[in-house]
Amino acid sequence: MRTFGAGLLTGCGLTYLGAPDKDEGELLGLHGRLSHLPAHRLRVDETWKGDECSFWIEGEMRQARALGENLRLKRRITVELGGNRIAVHDLVENLGATESPLMLLYHINLGFPFLDETSELVAEPHPVEPRDAAAEPGLTEWMCFQKPTPGYAEQVFYHDLPADKNGWASIQLVNRSRKLKLQVRFQKATLPNLVQWKMMGQSNYVLGVEPANCRVGGRSQERARGALQFLRPGEQREF
Repeated sequence: MRTFGAGLLTGCGLTYLGAPDKDEGELLGLHGRLSHLPAHRLRVDETWKGDECSFWIEGEMRQARALGENLRLKRRITVELGGNRIAVHDLVENLGATESPLMLLYHINLGFPFLDETSELVAEPHPVEPRDAAAEPGLTEWMCFQKPTPGYAEQVFYHDLPADKNGWASIQLVNRSRKLKLQVRFQKATLPNLVQWKMMGQSNYVLGVEPANCRVGGRSQERARGALQFLRPGEQREF
């Protein structure tokens, strides 16, 4: 928790994420190593199409160890001049000689002024599941929020959002009193899960909207429910 950087987007993965865990004898920490990895081969540039300009930054992160995994993530972040969209494109490749687990979650963290007691999460009707008993009492109010509350215990929900004809799933945080809206869109085929982290605590007031290829109970739980994804040697996957 001392090294969780938060910010607008924290990357979680690449071979494990979620709760601290023990999987096949290996001890695993909170949310994986991705956010601790330095980026290499950084490039910043701009692209013009007529009068429209986009700025982008890209780099590579390598999660590797002797006698273990060897995964590389290539990331490009693009913004349009005068626009209101941030686009993130990732390519994960297994550079090792053995199959590797692949767990990836985009920990998007939203707070004030987008988030207050007048905000609402809006999406097409879809199944919603509480992570545990602590979240069950809030199941009927997952879309609603409150003022910062002393002693609030976090609630986590799993959303199975529908995709449109182009494969995009989306959810919006709408604050009508402040006339603010933020939409998160992701490709359902590679990121089938949407995790909602609802933390209404005083001084810890945040909503996590987190597209992922897994859930956050830990890698052993993903393996046990038959949902753990893998990358074969030489295989690539786009997000």
